[in-house]
Amino acid sequence: MAREFEIRREAELDATPEEVWEAMTTEAGMASWLFPNLVDPADVQVDEPPRRFVVRTEGEDGWFNQIEDVIEARDGSTTVLRYVHSGIFTEDWENQYDAAGKHTDFYLHTLGEYLRHFKGRTATYVGGGPDGILAPEASSRPGSLDAVKRALGVQGAGDKVRLDLEGLEPQDGVVDYANEHFLGIRTADAMYRVFGREAWGMPTAVSAHLFADDADEQRTAKAWSAWLEKVFA
Repeated sequence: MAREFEIRREAELDATPEEVWEAMTTEAGMASWLFPNLVDPADVQVDEPPRRFVVRTEGEDGWFNQIEDVIEARDGSTTVLRYVHSGIFTEDWENQYDAAGKHTDFYLHTLGEYLRHFKGRTATYVGGGPDGILAPEASSRPGSLDAVKRALGVQGAGDKVRLDLEGLEPQDGVVDYANEHFLGIRTADAMYRVFGREAWGMPTAVSAHLFADDADEQRTAKAWSAWLEKVFA
């Protein structure tokens, strides 16, 4: 049954309103923490830089999906983002709502990491789209994210990690986010995001935001895909 939903979040970010606006409303900005997303100008309902941005997509039978960003400066160089995602889920409402809310928390955390550590730099996004680099179907089973953590030798936020994937130069990093659903790793020139989605019956996925000038999207995708295949063989 179709039902409306609304997800509200507030985040304090180490950036100016103009920097937050750039990250939230441009394709290059979104690629640096979310995924490349070229907004159709026809879907823009409100465009008031750098304060308020509303995008709404509508479909049949009253269906809609809307994102509203309200950006407010605070003292110093910080900014408050008030984020509202609303719309209609047409099936499996509770599962979709739970997944959307938890993904929102992870995405907004990643936005904060980008603005704190990579502000002003543009990322090469690796993942092919919102789903990222997919692990084998076996990773949709319970315990899959724990298997990823064991393979990386990490447990929680703050842990140091050595990424040594075949085909890529080894990198030292730190876990910047970790719970039962997601894992975030930050290195000097990249952010790697692991989506453990077994709770929603979906396979694990990985995406990467590469800030090095010589970033190689294809090589990175191939290396992570091969690594995931080994973890879930």
